[in-house]
Amino acid sequence: MFELKKFLSSMLMPLPGLLLIGFIGLMILWFSKKKGFASFLLTLSLLGIFLLSFQPITTPLLKSTERIYPSFIAPETPVEYVLVLGNGHVVDDEISPISELSRAAVMRLTEGIRIYRMYPGSKMILSGYNGGTTVSHARMMARVALSLGVNKSDILLLESARDTHEEAMQTFNAVGDKTVVLVTSASHMPRAMAEFNYLGMTPTPAPTNYLAHSEIKQTWEKYAPKAKYLEQSERFWYEQMGRWFMQLKDLVMEKEKQAQETPQLDMEDVIDKVDEIKQSLPLPNKS
Repeated sequence: MFELKKFLSSMLMPLPGLLLIGFIGLMILWFSKKKGFASFLLTLSLLGIFLLSFQPITTPLLKSTERIYPSFIAPETPVEYVLVLGNGHVVDDEISPISELSRAAVMRLTEGIRIYRMYPGSKMILSGYNGGTTVSHARMMARVALSLGVNKSDILLLESARDTHEEAMQTFNAVGDKTVVLVTSASHMPRAMAEFNYLGMTPTPAPTNYLAHSEIKQTWEKYAPKAKYLEQSERFWYEQMGRWFMQLKDLVMEKEKQAQETPQLDMEDVIDKVDEIKQSLPLPNKS
């Protein structure tokens, strides 16, 4: 189920979807006489890719999600745990450990270490499963954290958490109601906070890895379609799909809870109800 969810979400991303529309248009153009419909699909594909790579469109979309929670400002209350959510990695012995982490993972880990050092005595929780490799993502981040001076005794690993829901569940089981700072990408923070709040946890958000920046002065940077702006569209759409999936999951769980709480009638109750109905019926006229 998890693999199917990931596959479907990847195929529903803007670039694969628009490319698929374009290929369908080409097939129709080559092998049928519906030239008008084929031209429409090709135009839709190319125009869609252009618009989703255009900064004046993509940045406001993603920025509306990234700026929901402000950057971390040290609260006066002590922090016991700094939780860094996983993102992705590769295993390549020819490059340094920090280069094996994805860009988002490096940003998250760096922010987590910054906050960890602000609170002596706090501990770091690093999460993430192996993602098909031989080493878990949590362990890969721990390698980098150790090389950057984090004490080994201050690191806790959640090595089997595959998504945000499992990360929230495992964190809740590990620390309960302790004070936690939640570190993740700014675009992912609203959905992550929703998962933790659903369990009754209220971590302090520490968003990082901001991608949407509107203060771009160079005309050639702002109005030329670029891959980095397409990434902004993909992040916005990915998080939007994640929120829809979470709402659907909560709806299903609520329906199941209501079904479990509904009192079940046993056979004796059913027979009694039938007898009551029979007695309430008018007697047949035998005349």
